[in-house]
Amino acid sequence: MISLCAGDGRDLLHVLAGHPRRHEVRARLVELDSRNTAAASETTRRACLDQVEVVTGDASLIDQYQDLAPADLVLVCGVFGNITDNDIEHTIGACNQLCKTGGTVIWTRHRAAPDRVPMICEWFGAQGFELQWLSEPDVGYGVGVHRFAGTPQRLRNGTRMFEIVGYDLLRQNEAAQSV
Repeated sequence: MISLCAGDGRDLLHVLAGHPRRHEVRARLVELDSRNTAAASETTRRACLDQVEVVTGDASLIDQYQDLAPADLVLVCGVFGNITDNDIEHTIGACNQLCKTGGTVIWTRHRAAPDRVPMICEWFGAQGFELQWLSEPDVGYGVGVHRFAGTPQRLRNGTRMFEIVGYDLLRQNEAAQSV
């Protein structure tokens, strides 16, 4: 299991801590903020999740996942709302290196205008991913689940998947372009 921009690990760790097969799960959570990784590390320690590695580092660098890819599960939560459209497409394009055949990518993105969720689904489809589930538009946020039906590509070392721009700056740029 791989988690990009994992924060304090709440997308995975609290569920995994109570799961009967938790000791079978090998995972790497990558997060740049050391306060978050300290919290995630403490959660893994308390839950005895010995095969869960928490890394303080740049989650956008594909090299961070070298010995875990391709994985059964890839979490890209909280990323797509903080990067440009080009970087979203580029990151989705790299998911075929991170995810094994039959593996799953779970991703999130806000649904504020302009709603990029339909485009994100198209980009996943173009990379050989099949939509398994998508939250309804009226809930205000997008959660997507895509299964990889293709053949995993070899990790292209040195690849930077995205650069965090930040939600506020993206919204300012979108507002300026619509004027």
